[in-house]
Amino acid sequence: MDETLVQDCHKTGPLESRTWDAAPRREEPGFGPAQTVMRGRFNQTDPGKGSVAETRDFQPSPETRQISSWTASFRSIPSTARFLMASRACRSLGQGALFVDFSLYLKAMHWTAPVIGSVLMSGLLFGALLSAWIGPLSDRMGRKPFLLAYEAVQVIAAGVAYLTAHPVWLIMAAIAGGYGRAGNGSAGPFAPLEHSWISQVIKRNERGWVYSINTAISFWGMALGAGLAVLPGLESVRYPVAAQAFRPIFLIVLAGSLMSTGLIYLARDSQPPSETFRSSPEQRHLDKEENRLLVKLAAINSLNGMGIGLVGPLIPYWFAIRFGEGPVAIGPVMAMSFCLAGLSSVVSGHLSRRIGVIRAVVGLRLVGLVLLVFIPFMPVFWLASLCYVVRAACNLGTAGARQALSISLVREHRRGLAATLNNISIQIPRAIGPLAAGLFYSSGMLVAPFFIALLFQGGYLALYFRVFQSADPSLFGYP
Repeated sequence: MDETLVQDCHKTGPLESRTWDAAPRREEPGFGPAQTVMRGRFNQTDPGKGSVAETRDFQPSPETRQISSWTASFRSIPSTARFLMASRACRSLGQGALFVDFSLYLKAMHWTAPVIGSVLMSGLLFGALLSAWIGPLSDRMGRKPFLLAYEAVQVIAAGVAYLTAHPVWLIMAAIAGGYGRAGNGSAGPFAPLEHSWISQVIKRNERGWVYSINTAISFWGMALGAGLAVLPGLESVRYPVAAQAFRPIFLIVLAGSLMSTGLIYLARDSQPPSETFRSSPEQRHLDKEENRLLVKLAAINSLNGMGIGLVGPLIPYWFAIRFGEGPVAIGPVMAMSFCLAGLSSVVSGHLSRRIGVIRAVVGLRLVGLVLLVFIPFMPVFWLASLCYVVRAACNLGTAGARQALSISLVREHRRGLAATLNNISIQIPRAIGPLAAGLFYSSGMLVAPFFIALLFQGGYLALYFRVFQSADPSLFGYP
């Protein structure tokens, strides 16, 4: 290892002073690869004896070794992947703010729950259909141009939404920008491109934890954005907040998209792989096997998408009508849920290395499934919020590991297709959820969406474990 651990220790007394000069780390026989030893020069100064220097070895503490290991692991990620991870973090700021405030903004303008659900549904459907066309195309043309175009659209949509509240223009901006969904920093319909781009530079058996770190960073960005969502409520002592107070939130989206554009520009897009080898009988057989797995993944994902759509997109609206709370109360709850989801994503990444991606995903999501039952029956806001925060951490924290599985089911030249199918198989069923939930809420049925979501997600977990346990990418050591 060529890294240097720098430690300065100063001890000052009446007669002497001591300093350590750090030297490069080295492996020491008997300590093992994780227990390295520092060799440094020990300088002792005594007024009567002058300066005496000697060399000593010391073993870093467990905490120092752990931090050094995490730092080394992150630095081992190629620069292209790090640029894309940073761009996702910038993008997640606006998404976190709008996840809290967009439905509350429309409610403040007296839009009904079914209408709000229809707007969210339209944005999700538009993104899913566009993704179906863009994903396979990117396998031949590269990823960077599409992601740069996406950020340009985000800048324009945010500018329109900030400048006008006219329903037609606002709906168009919301559909193009995918407003109100918990996108977790993803590039909407272009998210499969981002995932497959990262996969080009990451080994197959390392994707579980790398994608988990990527997701964790975006969750922390979402948490910061959700924290900024309290700003409209600070202008008013009471809830409901005036509609115009929400419009500056779109400036956060605009700023995040501009920063994301610069980072994507710095990332290096590799040439699309050659497809000439597809004609051999062996490759055609592999295509059929991969297609079979992808069809199963799409069918199972549809159950997850329905469950997510019924609860997730309108949960801030549900808190508002169930407990009469506004952005000042709801924003910190969402921020905490995303913050813990980031930590959960790191945990799931480490678990995927130890017990496999599938067991890590199913274990964490089972905890979230149990908590889903309790949320609608909590009598006060803080108890419902607590259940939601823990549930969101368990559910959202597995997103990176699930992305890694979908990418690893196919060979390199089909990753765009796999990521696209994974995305649309969740997003199209998910798009139905907000409209259905809006109809339930407008009828005063605040519990039914939670129990319907419970059935869908329970079936998803059972099938996910049964079908994909043998295809777990973390169990194999090849790229």
